[in-house]
Amino acid sequence: MKNIVYILEDDASICGLIRVALEMNGIAFESFSSCAEFEAALSKEQPDVALLDVMLPDGNGFDVLKKVKAEYPSVCCIMLSALGKEEDKVNGLNLGADDYVSKPFSVLELTARINAALRRRRRDNLLKVGDLALDYDSMAISLNGQALDLNRKEYELLKYFMENAGKVLKRETLLTEIWGYESGETRTLDNHVARLRKMGITNLETIFGVGYKLNV
Repeated sequence: MKNIVYILEDDASICGLIRVALEMNGIAFESFSSCAEFEAALSKEQPDVALLDVMLPDGNGFDVLKKVKAEYPSVCCIMLSALGKEEDKVNGLNLGADDYVSKPFSVLELTARINAALRRRRRDNLLKVGDLALDYDSMAISLNGQALDLNRKEYELLKYFMENAGKVLKRETLLTEIWGYESGETRTLDNHVARLRKMGITNLETIFGVGYKLNV
């Protein structure tokens, strides 16, 4: 999984220190000195971690934070601010910040916090249900460590089962969520479940007259 950090910081000296630290740790990054530049880049590609200064020439980092969390909630946001009072930290955390680092700060400590955030990000992007593992980044599902050869609908169906493991899922719900229609006589769903079972997914239970359940 590619690690990339976006730095929104208008102080060139601070930005330079962070960039050197990330380079030494082999972490890819892009840096921006204005909210406009940052938001333009964000709309094209989302980072794993965003370092956000608070006081910026064309805006406020807290406003950027709210926008990021509203549109891209999986992006981990670490605030970098000279506003080190308790109420400022509480405000940032209440707005959705994953961490808050007061200036001046230790570059080593900041790097450690970034690495911790990246580890959480990797863990959050992996869903495990029994012997099944779903990697959201690569859109791959493995069984007992072996990648399954799934077509698009098989992947979407198994992903939906995993995200709702332990729940009884009605046929109508599965047809709507995966195929986009609610009713109609079709063996499509049953055929796909049969193929998943042939791949070794034996914990897919048929709930007669209702639908299916992935047992955990």
